[in-house]
Amino acid sequence: MTARPAARAAALISLLVAGLVALWPAAAAAREIVDLAGRTVIVPDKVERLILGEGRYIPALAILDRDDPIGRVVGMMGEYEQVDPATYARFRARFPAIADIPRFGRASQDSFSLERALALRPQVAIFGLDGHGPGASNARVIEVLAQAGIAIVFIDFRTDPLVNTPKSIEVLGAVLGREEEAAAFVAEWRAAYEQVRDRLARHRPPAPRVFIESRVGLMPCCETMVRGMMGDFVTATGGSNLAAGVIPADAGTVSLEYLLVNPPDIYIGTAIGSAASPPDSPWIALGPDVAPRQAAESLARATGRVGIAEMPAVKAGRAFAVWHHFYNSPFNVAALQAFAKWLHPELFADLDPEGLLRRLHQRFQPFPLEGTYWTAMPP
Repeated sequence: MTARPAARAAALISLLVAGLVALWPAAAAAREIVDLAGRTVIVPDKVERLILGEGRYIPALAILDRDDPIGRVVGMMGEYEQVDPATYARFRARFPAIADIPRFGRASQDSFSLERALALRPQVAIFGLDGHGPGASNARVIEVLAQAGIAIVFIDFRTDPLVNTPKSIEVLGAVLGREEEAAAFVAEWRAAYEQVRDRLARHRPPAPRVFIESRVGLMPCCETMVRGMMGDFVTATGGSNLAAGVIPADAGTVSLEYLLVNPPDIYIGTAIGSAASPPDSPWIALGPDVAPRQAAESLARATGRVGIAEMPAVKAGRAFAVWHHFYNSPFNVAALQAFAKWLHPELFADLDPEGLLRRLHQRFQPFPLEGTYWTAMPP
């Protein structure tokens, strides 16, 4: 009995693949690109039908097409409205049709429906190397989509963000024929990154020990990021990640006891709360529509927990919070500058990460920046 649904699914996939192969013109104009998995991919010269392995790639598309970032999107995963509902709501208010885009999965790789994705007849699939949707390790998905004549293009804002973010925007620009827009964003991104990198290289300040508590309030203390994601922001801004010698993976959990015995010089929490979070919420509130006072009060609650409040960094006012979704965003360079100011306040006193984020939104997003994206305890 259990084999029959699998057999039916396989037969349906075979029919969908055959149908797609028959639909695409045999001699359509195409060109080659190299994606973030190092694969040479042939994409059509005119891409009109995209599917997205993460809905959170919509802001990256908006960098390249502010007027209609969703116009080519015929399907996507449904994690955007679940994990970042506040930003999704801003896109929905500006582009109501985003709600009508078919979803072929929810918020995890195992929810991805290959049958639904094929039925949408995409020309190109934009996937992440890793994340909530299908990734570079999903050999079966890659094989079936390739057999159907669909170009699979991998991008990355999370596994190696400070190397792969500009490359990913350039790849997307090449796929969509928006090379000039991509180049303009990459130039701004690289200039902001080099402000931090070059100054650190000249001055080589001592490296403070930093602990990132990821998704504060979602689970008991203390989930953290080590490599990739915002773990890379610590080392790139001249810090030492306290969890690097403890957790062998990219992310994991450190006990509160370990932190009290090996206290960080700086504490940074990532915020998954929003303007809609209740006043007694355990989450730190940051992001669209969050007022500075709400953000600061939520950080004060989070750092007032038993154990966390006893950390010397918290007692000394060296505790900060950052919007969690910078870990998978092309606007990560603004958070990088915020980290630089927190770790080396005198060396980077002139940096204005909020001004940078505001300028990037003004130039490369379909709506201006609103809300609070990081906060700090009073010294």
